Amino acid sequence: MAGTAGDPPGGAETPALGAMLGYRAYARRWVFLLVLSLLSCSNATLWLSFAPVADTIAQHFLLSTEQINWLSLVFLVVSIPSGVVAIWVLDSIGLRWATVLGAWLNFAGSVLRALPSTAIGTQAPFAFFMGGQGLCAVAQTLVIFSPAKLAAVWFPEHQRATANMIGTMSNPLGILVANVLSPALVKKEQGILIMLATYIIPAGLACLLATTCLWESVPPTPPSAGAAHSTSEKFLDGLKLLVRNKAYVILAVCFGGGVGIFSSFLALLEQVLCVYGYSNEFVGLCGALFIAFGILGALVLGLYVDRTKHFTEAIKVGFCLTSVVCVAFALVSQLQGQTLALAAICSLFGLFGFSVAPVAMELAVECSFPVGEGAAAGLIFVLGQAEGMLVMLLLTSLTVRRAQPSFSTCQDGLDPLDWRVSMLLMAGLSVLFSCCLVLFFHTPYRRLQAEAGTSPSIQDNGCLAAADHMPCPAESPEATPRPPWPQQVLQGQEGPALVQRLREQSCVEKPAWGWEGSGTGRL
Repeated sequence: MAGTAGDPPGGAETPALGAMLGYRAYARRWVFLLVLSLLSCSNATLWLSFAPVADTIAQHFLLSTEQINWLSLVFLVVSIPSGVVAIWVLDSIGLRWATVLGAWLNFAGSVLRALPSTAIGTQAPFAFFMGGQGLCAVAQTLVIFSPAKLAAVWFPEHQRATANMIGTMSNPLGILVANVLSPALVKKEQGILIMLATYIIPAGLACLLATTCLWESVPPTPPSAGAAHSTSEKFLDGLKLLVRNKAYVILAVCFGGGVGIFSSFLALLEQVLCVYGYSNEFVGLCGALFIAFGILGALVLGLYVDRTKHFTEAIKVGFCLTSVVCVAFALVSQLQGQTLALAAICSLFGLFGFSVAPVAMELAVECSFPVGEGAAAGLIFVLGQAEGMLVMLLLTSLTVRRAQPSFSTCQDGLDPLDWRVSMLLMAGLSVLFSCCLVLFFHTPYRRLQAEAGTSPSIQDNGCLAAADHMPCPAESPEATPRPPWPQQVLQGQEGPALVQRLREQSCVEKPAWGWEGSGTGRL
């Protein structure tokens, strides 16, 4: 309501009056979040649908293991140049058009991938696969940058981390679906067409919903003070500010490295474990546990940081625990018959690692405010994809062929690869990124500090909540009840005296982290 047409006259008192009236959150924000989550989930299933059944795909279409790896690696390569364009689209063109464009590209890519299993694409299956994966990769940059932007411009401050968590974790949910569904559908080579056709369905549904159900990029009235100042910096100016922000650069490099490690882990998991006799079904189970526990951890951690605002502490602890589990995986994955241990390690890997992803995105926005959310979250993802491409190429280049042992389940027709050096390198990189983050990352929470002295959002129950979302004093016997907003306020009557009286009687109290000079987020 602040700053909208029809504000009452009153010169200098108009901003104060708008602040007292608060901001508004619209129910249709959940529809936008649902569409974006479905689209992100579909895109993730398309990204890693080949990885759990890499050996079967290679054998059926007469492709090499390196070609199958490129079907996942292409997402990392394409997202680097297209990611910069996606950042500009989000912050300049708008969230709605970015989502619609991403939905159509994702749907077109899913259809193109299925053509090699028909008579049309039998002559050049790899070209069709790469073309479809390339379109889906461009769509990924438009989709995966969006949760932070959606949470910032549509959701009130006490729901931002949760909304970001839902939107961000829908992507690993799609990876979970791919790890479970692909091995289940491709037990034999005849199931490949069924698998490819199945993944078209959610892509088509997301495209339909995005085209018909999304009508605006931003709500008519912002839900918070941060949303009112969203994308306050121009695109190039924002990028310059990000590059000069020491805390943001450290976070981007360390978290981007984590994204690269996780991308390589998911893409190469089947090839690593088949050497020691683990089946595709077990690999799919490990991937599913990895994602399921990651989503569970993200849910708990998202609710926690929404209430406490301990973003920095949460991400540092998560990184440290992830490094310990990564070292354990590097050692146990080179042993035979360790199914229970591997399942437990993959579960903990997801619980500690994936759960910090939405927190990192929120923290990127906090330490870079007032730079646009698309730029703050997108640049981290682009850097993560670049690091992921380098990590994956490095890990695969360090492998060597060895005489195939009798217990190997690899079906690519070649001797299995020795991954011992690669896995130890992956664990070492994880430890390195964690140490850098813990030792060198410190930042104030700029967006929270900017919102501390402004009006809180109007909640669903009609009560103004303080910045830390404590209950309205009307719910507490010691507090003075806040009277309803009188009609005179809406009509601009009674002037400064009424505004001052409402300030004194309002339920806005000091946030838990303090009004000024606090929220540094140091561990």
